[in-house]
Amino acid sequence: MSEHRRKPPQSRGRRAAQPSSSGRRAAAAPSGPTTSTHGVPEQRPHGSRAEARRAAQRGGSRRRAQTATAAGAGVAAAHGRGRAAPVAKKRFIDYPRSGKDGVRRWLPSFKQIAGLCVTGLGLLVGLFIVGYLMVQVPSEANAAAQQQNNVYYWSDNTVLGREGEKNRQNIQFADIPKSMQEAVVAAENETFWTDSGVDPRGIARAVVNMAKGGDTQGGSTITQQFVKNNFLTQDQTLTRKFKELFIAIKADSEMEKEEILQGYLNTAYYGRNAYGLQAAAQAYYGKNAVDLEPDESAFLATVLKGPDLYDPAGGLSEIATPKANTERAKERYAWILDRQLELKMLSKEEYTEYRDFPDPQDPKPVSGDSAQASYMMETAKRYVMAKTGLNRDDFERGGFQIYTTFDKKKTGQLEKAVESAREKHLKPEEREKDRFVQFGAASVKPNDGAIVAIYGGEGVEKGHYNNNADTSGIQVGSTWKPFVLAAAMEHGTYRSDGQGISPKSEYDGDNAIVIENQDGTPYLTDDNEPFQQVNEGDADYGVVTLREAMERSVNTPFVQLGMDVGMEKVRDVASAAGISDHSFDALNPSFALGTSTPSAIRMADAYATFAASGVQTEPYSVTKVVHKGEEQEGFEKPKKEQALDANVANTITDVLKGVIQKPHGTGYKNARELGRPAAGKTGTTDDNKSAWWVGYTPQLSTAVTMFREDPKNPKLLSMKGTGDLDSIHGGDIPTRVWVDFMKPALEGVDVEDFPKPTPIDNVVNGGNVPEPEPEPSEEPSEEPSEEPSEEPSEEPSEEPSEEPSEEPSEDPSCGPLDWGCDDSSGQDPGGQNGGGETDGQTNGQTDGQTDGQTDGQTDGQSGGDSDGGSQGNGGDSGGLFGGPGRPEDE
Repeated sequence: MSEHRRKPPQSRGRRAAQPSSSGRRAAAAPSGPTTSTHGVPEQRPHGSRAEARRAAQRGGSRRRAQTATAAGAGVAAAHGRGRAAPVAKKRFIDYPRSGKDGVRRWLPSFKQIAGLCVTGLGLLVGLFIVGYLMVQVPSEANAAAQQQNNVYYWSDNTVLGREGEKNRQNIQFADIPKSMQEAVVAAENETFWTDSGVDPRGIARAVVNMAKGGDTQGGSTITQQFVKNNFLTQDQTLTRKFKELFIAIKADSEMEKEEILQGYLNTAYYGRNAYGLQAAAQAYYGKNAVDLEPDESAFLATVLKGPDLYDPAGGLSEIATPKANTERAKERYAWILDRQLELKMLSKEEYTEYRDFPDPQDPKPVSGDSAQASYMMETAKRYVMAKTGLNRDDFERGGFQIYTTFDKKKTGQLEKAVESAREKHLKPEEREKDRFVQFGAASVKPNDGAIVAIYGGEGVEKGHYNNNADTSGIQVGSTWKPFVLAAAMEHGTYRSDGQGISPKSEYDGDNAIVIENQDGTPYLTDDNEPFQQVNEGDADYGVVTLREAMERSVNTPFVQLGMDVGMEKVRDVASAAGISDHSFDALNPSFALGTSTPSAIRMADAYATFAASGVQTEPYSVTKVVHKGEEQEGFEKPKKEQALDANVANTITDVLKGVIQKPHGTGYKNARELGRPAAGKTGTTDDNKSAWWVGYTPQLSTAVTMFREDPKNPKLLSMKGTGDLDSIHGGDIPTRVWVDFMKPALEGVDVEDFPKPTPIDNVVNGGNVPEPEPEPSEEPSEEPSEEPSEEPSEEPSEEPSEEPSEEPSEDPSCGPLDWGCDDSSGQDPGGQNGGGETDGQTNGQTDGQTDGQTDGQTDGQSGGDSDGGSQGNGGDSGGLFGGPGRPEDE
């Protein structure tokens, strides 16, 4: 066919640009302007089909020659419109970085890093500006408005007392003496007059502490502390720290330094319910702030460190005893004077003049409708603080409603019983020995742990500030012996191969016996002499059963029994029963005679464990706490625990019933007047420095202690001659108080007896007592006829040596209220030494006794000195009932 007859290619519109339907669609050449291999655009006219096929074939080889840039830009074949595919848009933040391989793809560029820093700095500045604008400058009025009362309630939900009616009176800067300004600046913030109001290092330290899981508390400027006083809470959180930072910066920029210092001193808490310098000056020195002397100003700057730890009258925490606080306050007071001298705020002459510590006056009582209110409120306060983790400042900001376990009626009955004993037997205005006599008592419900009543003292309004129901430092004497016997019945002795022994086991009850170790060797004193234990009055009792030894409170059998059992087991049984670990004395022979110093609350609770057949419940004083309308967690009743074997506990109760029921029992003279089944034990310590009675029924356990101590000089004094008696024993006035309280307290309560124990038959005697020969009739003859036959068989054997002059005259001449009668049945020889106090009567002295006064004490009895005083309101970490001894006594 000739060329001139060939038809020109037909244009098909849009379809002409579409790729062929063959498998090479992706290789079809674009129909519009293209780029040659040299990068010059050229216009290709439409050709024939053959030309299109050849172009498609050429495209395959061309594609392989195209650069990676064209491929990366997404150039693709046209899809029928005759246009090249668009190049992808560049990302605003090119990360991961395009066009980079490997690690470089993930490394940000310098521009990105710089941009990020600039952006972050801008955000921080913006946040700072927003925070600065949002916060308000603190004011003294705002701080005052945040304070509220704490209200305490009796167990019947009526008001027990209020605490926190704020003692505050703001003063002007002109009324703040220069000595106070300088003392505070020297102690708290020496750069106050020149700094910007914040402490960057303190903030950084708070951040580090938070990262370590600790609190965020750190050093703060006076400005920051002024700000902190305006917060509703004192939470140590990072959020609060940063908020404090913003406010402090704003306050420093908008307020004069004099205004800030005035605000801080007017809003700070100084203890003793005193808010502000004026109230503090009145509370501690009875004068106006403007009249403060430089030494008094330095002291008030001292208590700003923390009044709970620096008020010489003592605080709430377990280490805040009056003596410990006084030592801390004197140390910091001296440090503040040193700082003032160093900063040239005091001349050397003034420094020398004010070196002596300015003792403050005694604190005033809190408000309540009972003389015992302050003691009960303090007890409940410590319990709440322990359960919630609140510090004293948080708690005393107020707003708490505390519902206690204290029974208003029973508290009044206990107070009346003590005051009745005072009135009948003590005449301090006439007899020197009747001065400084103190009582402490507590009553606990068995199987529950609720503290229903306490007697803490005559009342803070009469100058007595320590809570004697929750104090420590008063040795308990022979009231400890039940724990020794319980350990023997629970764990046995080394002679019984760990099998519990019977209270019918016999031990040597003679005076001045040599106490032996478990290997049979004598226990040696510091002088390398055999330790000899004595009985009161050097009395010999011969071989006695452990039951009779308990009833008569004979010392020597229990000291040897404790050694045979192991004093660590005695300690463990006492701990299981409810005694706080920190009140234990050193483990030596005298430990068995009550050298430890638990509180009356703890002793009542431990005996309640016996009453409840071995079930122990931690004592508690608070049932509910409400704060700002919300009930706080953690105040449910403590869980019960089977701490002692039930039969062991019931057997102890059976033995202690004999202390009351048997004519030779040390509680017989007074305790039997209760007129219902009861059990108990007397306790008397060496030199007659304390006397105890702890007794219980199935429904109520009550401990009463009596001692002499000058509140101004906390050292125990002898009660020989007190009440116009030769000596005071646990079976005397303490038991009388117990009876006078328990009778009305249990009025209307059903009479119940204790569970009868199963006899423990394993009789294992002491080392120098022959082992009994097995006799089939022994158990029937002794156990069933114990009450009717034991007394006739025991009394005749004792009357020639001990009882002739006392037993016949007991009933005819010694009435329950005849305190002048010399009746040994009301006396407890327990605690005589080496019993753990002073002036022990044992041969074989040791140098380990505190104050070096005890004959026959065992070595290392640092806790055994009753001269140490009652130790104040020490608390423990659990129930806080009975605090640790002072550092020098521990």
